[in-house]
Amino acid sequence: MVNVIHSAAGYPSKTVRFLHAAFDTTGEAFLAGDHHGNVYTFDLNRNRFNLVQKTGQACTALAFNLRRKTEYLVALADYSIKCFDTDTKELVSWMRGHESAVSSVSVHGSGRYAITTSTDTAQLWDLDTFQRKRKLNVRQSVGIQKVFFLPLSNIILSCFKDDSIFAWESDTLHCKYQLPVPEEGPKLHYKAFAVTQDGRVLVAGGKSNYLHLWCLDTRQLLRIIQMPPKVRTVRSMVFLPDSFDGGSSQVLGVLSQDGILRFINIQTCKLIFDIGSHDDGIGSAVIAPNGHYIVAVMENGSLNIYNVQSLTQDVNKPPPPLVKVITDFDRSKASRDPVSGLKMKVASWRVERPVKTRDSKAQTRILRPPADTLEDKENIIIVGSLVSHLWGVNWCQHWFEYFPNPPLNVLSMAENVLAHHDKELLQHLVNCGVTSQLYAWPLLETLFSEVLTREEWLKLFDNVFSNHPSFLLMAVVSYVICSRAPLIHCTLKDDFEYFFHHRNNLDINAMIKETYRLMDSTPTDLHPQRMLSDFEPLTRGQYPVFNKYPTFIVEYQSQERERIRQQELEYLRERQIAHELESEAVKRKAGDEAWYKQQELLQEAEEQRRKILLEEENKLMAQRVRLAAMKREVKVKELHVLDASRRRFLKYQQDQKKMELRRLDDEIDRKRSLREQETGTAVQDIEIRQMELEAQRRMFEQQLAKEQERVTQEVKGQVDACRRKAEIEDHMLYKLIETDAYHDIGAKTKMEEALAEADQLCTDTDWQVEMISRQQQADTDRERDHQVLARLSRGTRAKEGQILGLMKEVEGKRWEDVVERRAQLEEEKQSSVLAEARRRQFLAEEMAQAMQHEENLNRSQGESFERLRDLRVRSPNSARRLLTEPVAVEPKPQNICLNDKSSDDSSSHFSLDRGRNDLETKERELMMDVRELRQKLAARARSTVPPAYSSSTQN
Repeated sequence: MVNVIHSAAGYPSKTVRFLHAAFDTTGEAFLAGDHHGNVYTFDLNRNRFNLVQKTGQACTALAFNLRRKTEYLVALADYSIKCFDTDTKELVSWMRGHESAVSSVSVHGSGRYAITTSTDTAQLWDLDTFQRKRKLNVRQSVGIQKVFFLPLSNIILSCFKDDSIFAWESDTLHCKYQLPVPEEGPKLHYKAFAVTQDGRVLVAGGKSNYLHLWCLDTRQLLRIIQMPPKVRTVRSMVFLPDSFDGGSSQVLGVLSQDGILRFINIQTCKLIFDIGSHDDGIGSAVIAPNGHYIVAVMENGSLNIYNVQSLTQDVNKPPPPLVKVITDFDRSKASRDPVSGLKMKVASWRVERPVKTRDSKAQTRILRPPADTLEDKENIIIVGSLVSHLWGVNWCQHWFEYFPNPPLNVLSMAENVLAHHDKELLQHLVNCGVTSQLYAWPLLETLFSEVLTREEWLKLFDNVFSNHPSFLLMAVVSYVICSRAPLIHCTLKDDFEYFFHHRNNLDINAMIKETYRLMDSTPTDLHPQRMLSDFEPLTRGQYPVFNKYPTFIVEYQSQERERIRQQELEYLRERQIAHELESEAVKRKAGDEAWYKQQELLQEAEEQRRKILLEEENKLMAQRVRLAAMKREVKVKELHVLDASRRRFLKYQQDQKKMELRRLDDEIDRKRSLREQETGTAVQDIEIRQMELEAQRRMFEQQLAKEQERVTQEVKGQVDACRRKAEIEDHMLYKLIETDAYHDIGAKTKMEEALAEADQLCTDTDWQVEMISRQQQADTDRERDHQVLARLSRGTRAKEGQILGLMKEVEGKRWEDVVERRAQLEEEKQSSVLAEARRRQFLAEEMAQAMQHEENLNRSQGESFERLRDLRVRSPNSARRLLTEPVAVEPKPQNICLNDKSSDDSSSHFSLDRGRNDLETKERELMMDVRELRQKLAARARSTVPPAYSSSTQN
């Protein structure tokens, strides 16, 4: 029908591309949006278009079938959806919520709900309140292809990129069913979908030339249609509505990658027709709900509007109706035989009209079909040219004398002619309050275009242009007289007004014949020809001067035009200001909404992070609780281990003592038996002296008994003292264990081990010695570093002197700042020196404590050695007493050997030698630990001193 191209203002060669189109519910008007944000309405009945909105952004989807007929939805490039009114051109609502471009908008059949779809979500909106009801979120790996309403139902169909299709109840949004994914056959990767008008058949296509037809009632795959090999990908599909198929929609339009829209019959799989070409491809297409028109958005950005009836004779072909039209051409004959009146049979592509002949036989004349759009345009141009030539020239004489009112003088001519030829009809019009302005002026000002068909109008004006200008007034009177019968029956003024503004059942031939009769039978004094001039030729190059109008009207009109122009300018200024204020308000509102949205997002994020932090704190508290429990458990296990070790050590000590006692008992028994032998020998030797020494022996026996009693008491006292000493040591050990529980775990463990094992003190001493040794090594390394840093510092000071000299020459004013900073540097150096002094004092104190401990240890060892030397020179009994006394040194108890008072000097010397060897071994281990401790302290000192510490100290 027509090709619409939108050229940019000022650049005729530049085209503004149309992006989307959408029909209204009637199918006689549609919306179209371009990539500049302009939205136009096209009225196919009135053959006009109108700019209804300037959004400023490219539209991504349109919907024009809302419940309020003048409202429409447009999805914009900023992911928002706006609702506008085509009449007021005002913004009705603004909906946000998508985070990507909206690809489609589906409106429910009732017009109340709408579904907007993007790649990541689909949202359901209530168009009465413009509030979002539900939101469908999907995993990012499975995108959404399309979500839309099924016709004549409340079912929502959602189609995803993995070829899965779900049906949902729109009220409850419960999943009703899912279509099974075909396991056999090629995988289509669904991209395009179409549903019949009855909502029973779904067609899906994608990246192949196959189409899947699903029956939504049985949820089964009906058939697979294979398109021609030229089709590799299906971009979109749409069903062609048919008024006579009950909504089953048998014709499907398939748009492929080559830009051609092919229409096929889904039952016979035959190609009916196609539109588009490889050179002029189609980007998208929409079909009117009534199936009369197709609007294709071409790939070049233009719009092509097609008439479906012109594309095929098999689509939308209604049965030919029989229309009876009876005119008053021969009222008497028609009243006698109404069946023999004029009949018109409407069929496809031609109009057959019986024509009355002189012998009253009907003949058929085939007329051309209605002219196409191009011819209509040409005819309109021709008629417009004729009207512009006729206006105020020949046929429009005396029309402007009462301008802007109707020409009363011309209307009086027509009324005088009507009064002469039909007084009864004129009296009826007067009685009904109908004047010539109501029955004559509408015919003249529209030139019969409202009351005649195209053929009738052409036939009438063929006669008008070939006769005197008064013929037009006679035609008006003739039209009124020929319409006498229906006018006599009218009594209301509205009926008369309607009659003279609409087409009526009138025989144009009879009207023209009546006009000629009036031209011939009207008296000269009443004839309009007397008042109107004959034909006057137009001057060449320009029109003649026309001044047959009232001058005061013209002046008044000029003044009114100036006033109206000023008002219009003022209105335009106010409108511009209003638009600017509105745009500012919209921007401010959008900014406020964006700010509030951002604040909401920030609050949500803050709340979420606060929840996460609270959860982490709870987890941390739980971990701390578990850690404390684990520590308690470890401590309990450690106490159990220490207790077991202590018990084991005590048991071992007791076993050693028992073994020593058994050895002493064995030694005593051996000595006793030896003594008995020696005594027997001595008895035999001194039998001769027995009598002499009897008295002396009794005396010695008494003394020996006393001495034995004394020794026994002394041994018992020593045993009790040892037992009390052991109890005191055990009590002190328990006290030390309880005190160490509040100190560091490592130190406490060392103390417990020291108390559990007597040689731990030696190990600590060796560690301290090693610490001192390592500290000395660290001091040596630090002294070497100090020397290097001193050399670097001397070089730095020399360079600083040079820099200071240059700075004095160039920037003398900054000397005070330099001096101040140097003073600050000296303060930092002093603080560093103080820190070094404090560190050295701390190390000195630690070394003093270590040396004091080492001296105490050496003193204890010396006392032990002195006691051992004393034992060698004393008697065996005294040695045994000395060995049973507690010793100040803290070696392991098992290293001390207790001898019986009957033990000899050899066993005593063996025990002392073994104790001395053990003490020497412990001393060597202590020295090794001290050296290792020194090394550790030196390493720790090097790791804790900052890099600039040594240099600042050296400076």
